[in-house]
Order: sequence, then C-alpha cells, then structure tokens
Amino acid sequence: MTAPFETLDAFRAILADLPQPDAEAVAGAQARNGQLTKPPGALGRLEDLAIWYAGWRGDARPGLNAPQVIVFAGNHGVTAQGVSAFPADVTVQMVANFEAGGAAINQLAKAFGAKMDVHALSLDTPTADFTQGPAMSEAEVIEALQVGWNAVDPRADLLVTGEMGIGNTTSAAAIAHALFGDLAEDWVGRGTGVDDAGLANKARVVREGLNANPGASSDGLEALRCLGGREVAAMAGAIARARVLRIPVILDGFICTAAAACLEQAAKGALDHTVAGHASAEAAHGRLLALLGKTPLLSLGMRLGEGSGAALAIGVLKGAVATHSGMATFAEAGVSEG
Repeated sequence: MTAPFETLDAFRAILADLPQPDAEAVAGAQARNGQLTKPPGALGRLEDLAIWYAGWRGDARPGLNAPQVIVFAGNHGVTAQGVSAFPADVTVQMVANFEAGGAAINQLAKAFGAKMDVHALSLDTPTADFTQGPAMSEAEVIEALQVGWNAVDPRADLLVTGEMGIGNTTSAAAIAHALFGDLAEDWVGRGTGVDDAGLANKARVVREGLNANPGASSDGLEALRCLGGREVAAMAGAIARARVLRIPVILDGFICTAAAACLEQAAKGALDHTVAGHASAEAAHGRLLALLGKTPLLSLGMRLGEGSGAALAIGVLKGAVATHSGMATFAEAGVSEG
C-alpha cells in the first residue's frame, strides 16, 4: 500500500482517527487469563502484556510468529556543529554492516525469529543544520514518513523500529526539549561518547535549534520536521502505520522514543499500541518514557540504538503470549482451582 498522505495535514488527519483495540478480544483474554493453571497475578506483567497484545491483534488467544525489525538510516546536517564523536561516514558504513548481517541488531533479530529490513534515506543528502532553520521541508519530512509507512509488512504481528544516524541523539534531545520543556542540559547525553565539552556543545546546539524553530514547541509534527532527521521521521511513519494495521510495537531507545513522542503530542493516545522495550543508558530516555507513561520491559544499560533493546524485548513479549495462549486452563488440566 502506498502511503495515503501527501501533506502533514493529511497525516495529522490519519492520527486523529486511529483504530482502537478490540474490546471483545480484551474481554476474552482477561477471562482466559483468569482460568489458567496459576495463582491470580502469578505471571505479573506478562499477564497484562498478553491481554494488551490480544486486544490489538483482535484474538483472545493470539500467536506471535512474525515479528518485523526495520532499521532506518539518515544523515544530519547538525553534525556540522561538532555534536558527535564519529564522522557522518559511519552511517554509510554501518548500513553496509546491517545489509551484510554483521551488526548486533542482525543477531538479535535472528535470535527471536524476526524478519529484518534496512532502509537508507538519502544518505548523500543530510538534513539541514537545524540551528539555522528547519531540518526538513514539508516535502522532505513527508517523503521520510512515507518510507516508514510503506516499510511495514502487513503480515507482521509485531514491529520494532531502529535507527542509525550520526548526530541523531542531538536531534532526539532537541525534539524532547521542544515538546516537554526543561533545560537543554536535561535532555542531552553523551551519545557516541562525547566528552564534557562535547556535552556542553550539544546543549548549546539544542537551545539554538529551538530558538531557530520556535514553532516546534507547540506541534509534534513540526518538531519532527524542524528538529528531526529522515530516519527519525521514518520511524514515526512506521509506528503510525502499525497502529492503522493494529500491529503492536516495541519502542527502542531515546531516539525511537523521541520519534514516537511526536505522534503522541500530535494525537493523544497515538502510542497506545506500543510498549517500551528497555530503559536506555542514555540519561534522558527514562525521563522521556515517564512523560509518555511507558514502563520499560528491560533495563540492561544498553545504548546502542539500531532497535537492539527493543529486539531483545521481543523475547519477553513472546513469553507473555506463549504462556497466555499455550497454558492449559484448570478445567483442561484437571487441576483444582484455589
């Protein structure tokens, strides 16, 4: 399916009319959960995850057999401000590594049976330096949203979006600062490993980015256009398409969550089909998750990006669905209920 929008207003209209979970499937999953051979609540959050998943899949006893991982890559003009410890050439080199199967995300996708796709977005044309004005024109952000939208496999039953883009932690920090306020220093982190001077420089760049794009502070989609990158916008497009298809999503780290936050700011409830896969070691990620009301499934000190933390959390969700759908009820097992 070709993305059914050509303007930000048309995309905004889609966000204003998103599908909701299947109430009948939720009720059925709750009833089944109450009959399984375990004490009430004994599986903790796994029970809630299974019921949540059932509602979005429209099946009280669902399976989880076709997860998809999509990695989007883009280059950022703001790297001209010296915000990264690595050159932009690394983005191209890492895309080649993804395509050759050599990255961490390749191994994690394979380990959990996920189909993996890689989309490089105009790597030879970085976005504009957002300290000087908008990172993207409307046409450019729409093109990136469309790439994400079209990348989602309608046959998938779970989606993870990851990213690669030197400079994109600065972009994510700028988006978070625009949407949620606080000081620029509260949102910047070390990213690829900048020192204290680099951290101060990133805070300066984030402040200047918002000063140059004041409209970003009142509109999630404008924040995405003015402060984001092509790969950030593509993740937002993919997450929105997954909602339309009722495919649950596991969010990855700080950059993915910043992309998702643009959707939530544009349409409250737009992230109801998502869970947070992990708490990144990038300092501001926990704050951003808390503001979005998302409790992470894992906390392992990861900060790689690529979708790696979310891909690892596929195993948690698979476990939740397997126990819910595969366990016997008390009646089936001939076990006395307490």
